[in-house]
Amino acid sequence: MKHEPCFGPVSRETGEAIERFVALLLRWNHTVNLVSRRDEPHLRERHIADCLQLASLIPKPTSRAIDLGSGAGFPGLIVALVTNIPFDLIESDQRKAAFLREAARVTTAPVMVHPIRIESARLAPAPLVTARALAPLPHLLELAAPLLAPGGVCLFPKGATVEAELTLASAQWHMHVDCIPSRTSDSHILRIRDLRRVDHTS
Repeated sequence: MKHEPCFGPVSRETGEAIERFVALLLRWNHTVNLVSRRDEPHLRERHIADCLQLASLIPKPTSRAIDLGSGAGFPGLIVALVTNIPFDLIESDQRKAAFLREAARVTTAPVMVHPIRIESARLAPAPLVTARALAPLPHLLELAAPLLAPGGVCLFPKGATVEAELTLASAQWHMHVDCIPSRTSDSHILRIRDLRRVDHTS
């Protein structure tokens, strides 16, 4: 039996876990600024569905992943929940990190929360790095590159400035980019591989 809320078909167990996550986020949002209050009625379509569409873009098999600036769990915790891929969630805000730990407990998502700055992370590089609404692409790639395993893939949802960000990033980085239209908003998902710095010495 499939549970089909607005974010599409998932297993009944996963759908129930997502609903527990939503209830927890709405409770915590009264005291910790996890999402805009205006977004509360639209959590499923504006945030969760937006994250879930990343699942089909992940190469198979992917053994583990790192999510940068996880915040309220978007996209790392949600993608971990639906794919069962182990995620390291990096979130420097201590209160948001506490929320992520509780969300992991109530959903049983396969995640480990690291309450540290991304620049300070000493994690083994992973074949998948994700981030959503964290930083402009040039800075995002600086943060992601040390944590991305050779041959790995980055998945970054991006908004209206995506073309300008790609232009700026191309001055510092060689990369293969698939720019995939989002199914949930007027935005795109960048799937980046073959990432390496431009050599300005040659």
